[in-house]
Amino acid sequence: MNDAEIETVETELLLDAIHRRYGYDFHQYARASLRRRTLHAVSKFGYRRISELIPAILWNEQLGRALLSEFSIRVTEMFRDPDFYRAVRLQVVPHLGTWPFFRVWVAGCATGEEAYSLAILLKEEGLYDRAKLFATDLNEEALKKAQEGIYALQAIRQYTFNYQRAGGRQSFADYYHAEYQSAILSPAVKSNLTFAQHNLVTDAVFSETQLIFCRNVLIYFDRDLQNRVLKLFTASLSRGGFLCLGNKEALEYSEVADQFTVVDAAQRIYRKRTGQGQL
Repeated sequence: MNDAEIETVETELLLDAIHRRYGYDFHQYARASLRRRTLHAVSKFGYRRISELIPAILWNEQLGRALLSEFSIRVTEMFRDPDFYRAVRLQVVPHLGTWPFFRVWVAGCATGEEAYSLAILLKEEGLYDRAKLFATDLNEEALKKAQEGIYALQAIRQYTFNYQRAGGRQSFADYYHAEYQSAILSPAVKSNLTFAQHNLVTDAVFSETQLIFCRNVLIYFDRDLQNRVLKLFTASLSRGGFLCLGNKEALEYSEVADQFTVVDAAQRIYRKRTGQGQL
């Protein structure tokens, strides 16, 4: 058995240990990404081999939670990919306005920036009072940060630039106040937003919704898990509801492709069919 094969065995044993000890199943995550995160954790925590992590995380819950944090996806920013938010504003929001009340699910919300971005957008379009936003993630630490709504002030310049390019209609400064090198988001954009723990790998339908955001998450899953999650989203969406994916993700070759029409191919925005093959 060569080194690569031994490393594969070590990884499988580590994933088994995580699943049995903490209840999180990473077996169907894309292996290239998982390998990078695992090797980074091995180095960060001061070990030489993946196998050395196994007894450590079994007996040390704090270390185990730290490893789970390394495995979760936390690359995000407010109004990331501004052209996408502009497309949502122009092509999705007018349809949301036809519902007297609607629910939004931001799946894999990480530290909350995307959920707050959508809240701001809906507020500017006069729809926030008719909306209930649920933002979920499996990472408890990330969710705590999301609930606080406090971000580094040094990031605000980029967030402001994104907001302006996304078609923002006010000054971005209206949505936060600065204190001790931090930007604290306004209570006005938190009022209809609920953060909760949910595991896309193992948990069931979260709620019936009219809009789902799950951007730049599926790329970390293998094909079978991608299809499992997309079926979950399809079951969660009401007829005529919208699904928004990341710019490297698509429905076209998935098992649920025939249940959606394309709203914006470039921005990966889809709409669930009503049942008659029409919107």
